[in-house]
Amino acid sequence: MIYLKTDDEIEKLRKANLLVSATLAEIAKIVQPGVTTRELDTLAEQFIRDHGATPTFKGYPNPYGEAFPASICTSVNEVVVHGIPNDTPLQDGDIVSVDCGTLLDGYCGDSCYTFCVGEVKPEVQRLLATTKESLFKAIDQCLVGRRLGDIGYAVQSHCETAGYGVVREFVGHGIGREMHEEPQVPNYGQRGTGKQLKNGLCIAIEPMITLGTRELYMLPDHWGVITQDRRPAAHFEHTIAIHHGKADVLSSFDPIESILNQSH
Repeated sequence: MIYLKTDDEIEKLRKANLLVSATLAEIAKIVQPGVTTRELDTLAEQFIRDHGATPTFKGYPNPYGEAFPASICTSVNEVVVHGIPNDTPLQDGDIVSVDCGTLLDGYCGDSCYTFCVGEVKPEVQRLLATTKESLFKAIDQCLVGRRLGDIGYAVQSHCETAGYGVVREFVGHGIGREMHEEPQVPNYGQRGTGKQLKNGLCIAIEPMITLGTRELYMLPDHWGVITQDRRPAAHFEHTIAIHHGKADVLSSFDPIESILNQSH
């Protein structure tokens, strides 16, 4: 079942998503060589709880029935998604995708941003730029009457043309009172196929794009997923509502990027 949201529900989703964006902006202030991903997680959890929300990722079960042990996913370099925060310091030249979810007033927020740690190689910077561009190209397709395949095609065509791999096994999703609702929103597809987009549809669009092969394998912790060739992967995510016929982006990269621009 796909639940279309009312205007009031969209505003509650917006508040939850803007809290995610604010949390990621707090993380942007401290991402640098020498910081551990566990420190990022501690900061995020405190910030989320201080704002009257709960982190949706903490305790979330995987197919093995194991609960996710942290409040954010921190996926470093070749880790594509669901990296567990740890005590390994970030190194100059790393990238780290920080995926964050909140539950505020009964509604969920979900967004991800891939950060550069210190000086990152130009080829990796290009991967990040292309992945983020593909997210906004996908959002441009979010018009009433278009289809889910149009969203996937926008991501896939932009990234594959640039020579990158498009992850198939993990997809975007509907969002509302639950973090993962119907429909699934793949980052690949054919134009004009799939479910039709309607006003009130709220989805998280999240391209996961690899520098090399799109083939993955799972780490022994049953959470982190890495590229088979150990080359880096990028991940950007926005939650959007189809509202008044077009995309209304409920999360925001602006607070994150204003911090990052100050530090350069």
